[in-house]
Amino acid sequence: MAERTAGGYWVGFDLGATKMMAVVFDPDFKIVGRRRRKTKSGNDGEEGVDRIRETIVQALEEARVEPRQIAGIGFGTPGPLNIAKGIILATPNLGWKALPLKQLIQKEFGQPVAVLNDVDAGTYGEYRFGAGQGARCVLGVFPGTGIGGGCVYEGRVLTGRTLSCVEIGHMQLMPNGPLCGCGQRGCLEALASRLAIAQAAAAAAARGTAPFLLKEAGTDIANIRSSVLAQSIAAGDKAVEAIVREAARWLGVGIANAVNLLSPDVVVLGGGLVEAMPELFMEEADRTSHARVMPAFRDTFKLATAKLGDDATATGAAAWARDSLDQRQA
Repeated sequence: MAERTAGGYWVGFDLGATKMMAVVFDPDFKIVGRRRRKTKSGNDGEEGVDRIRETIVQALEEARVEPRQIAGIGFGTPGPLNIAKGIILATPNLGWKALPLKQLIQKEFGQPVAVLNDVDAGTYGEYRFGAGQGARCVLGVFPGTGIGGGCVYEGRVLTGRTLSCVEIGHMQLMPNGPLCGCGQRGCLEALASRLAIAQAAAAAAARGTAPFLLKEAGTDIANIRSSVLAQSIAAGDKAVEAIVREAARWLGVGIANAVNLLSPDVVVLGGGLVEAMPELFMEEADRTSHARVMPAFRDTFKLATAKLGDDATATGAAAWARDSLDQRQA
């Protein structure tokens, strides 16, 4: 492995089911280059790593940075991980299994690599540079297709011994409730994710109680994206608004349970749903979470919307790579 470049550049990589993005940061952690591409699910792990490598190289070219100037690379990836070894154990939406990402990328670029769960990375990004700055404990809740959670406690990402944790989306809230993608019933994700909202909204459109949504997206849940839901509400589809508000209240119940366990200073809400409808989600989740926690916790935490947007995961992954490397060398 090449010697680390003092004050060098850092790369953060956001690996998603549909898109991947490499972001290059200068020594002051200002963005100097980026490259975003489709992930192309269905490729095997080897093809996927080739595409990751190409994306990093293209981001470096845009930043006019040579690979030898990289001090480290951080990855935010979905699915269960072996964090210490940097192995992606499985990515259900990509079909990759037991992919030794850390080893392969270190071999390619000759610099340290850190691999982190994508929501953990997003939460760490908000802790370092966004809505969670200065907090002792930050809980990140990111509703999207599913509902991801992460926690930074006294500057460290909270994990299990080898796996990521804080799976708030799979906190069971309704015994014998709707079936969740994890195989259990009544999970928060089955009640408040975009997929759950889209299913209920599609039924409303089919019943004729959401005319704008029916016109714009029909009843195919694949077409009912966060932005379309926001447009539907703005156009006066009261049935859709009621569905989204109910989901946001369930989100507040999940947050209250997590606050009782972790006592965070700040709960950061992010993800596509919150970005599309921030006022609605903040209003319902804030009111519900503060009403549902133990009375002793009501004045100990606040909710805040994420500030970093699409850059949260890449920023957090790069910052984690830098900060964890600094800790090892201290």
